[in-house]
Amino acid sequence: MATGSKKVIYAALAGNTLIAISKFIAAFITGSSAMLSEGIHSLVDTGNQGLLLYGMRQAKKPADEFFPFGHGKEIYFWSFVVAILIFAVGAGVSFYEGLHQLLDPKPITRPEINYIVLALAIVFEGGAWFMAFKEFNRVRGRRGYIEAIQRAKDPSLFVVLFEDSAALLGLVIAMVAIFISDQTGWLIADGFASILIGFILAGTAIWLAYETKGLLIGEAANPRVVQGIRALINKLEGVTHTNEVLTMHMGPDFILVNISLDFIDQLGVGEIEKKIANLDRAIKQSFPEVKRVFVEAEAQGRHR
Repeated sequence: MATGSKKVIYAALAGNTLIAISKFIAAFITGSSAMLSEGIHSLVDTGNQGLLLYGMRQAKKPADEFFPFGHGKEIYFWSFVVAILIFAVGAGVSFYEGLHQLLDPKPITRPEINYIVLALAIVFEGGAWFMAFKEFNRVRGRRGYIEAIQRAKDPSLFVVLFEDSAALLGLVIAMVAIFISDQTGWLIADGFASILIGFILAGTAIWLAYETKGLLIGEAANPRVVQGIRALINKLEGVTHTNEVLTMHMGPDFILVNISLDFIDQLGVGEIEKKIANLDRAIKQSFPEVKRVFVEAEAQGRHR
């Protein structure tokens, strides 16, 4: 697991804890529905980062009798749980608070407190977002942003980036709504802002769930790795045909590889074993994230 991902999560965890406390205090004093939704949003984010850190720790547990390929998929499971929490708790409570404010609008008292808290929150959240974006840019390389998210095998990084992006957008919406309510007396603006924040959280949660689902089920390695393995096989003498190369991520840094090869009939068992051992070593040297390689000697016709 990348050390940079942990630093990003720790930074977001510390920032969201302080921001959540300040938002709840401001919401209690001013009675702002949007501010309360923002406080709940930050509280959910804080819990989510705790779950991600727990998932990263669990993923490092070594293989055992019951989990022979290790616990790497723990990070995928907890990332999916984070998406569910954002949708169920963050979006759900925001919708509820927004509807409550629309049905029973109440004036916001001492709005200057909200402005101060939101401004500080934007600064802190912006710093956490910048760290997450910087790390994400480093990992994505030359790939586009959407492709990098789709190809990413460590969900902890883009989960934090998604959360921080949604948080910044929610903060701006809350500040605009409080300003409109304060300046025009249109009290339901606060309620509309809370509902809009709920939609943002729901959309973020759905996207996160979609991106982590494939990893949880068993996503293949990036095409670059698969093509590299096939290139190594093509260099191996005595192979007449590559029947298939199957890969699956058992964790961000653990790829399982299953290969079916058709060897020439003249090769003996000992020679085939030696070639398989050489191929195993070459694959692991070229791609350190490949931890286990299984090679099956099978005739092309029989494989079909």
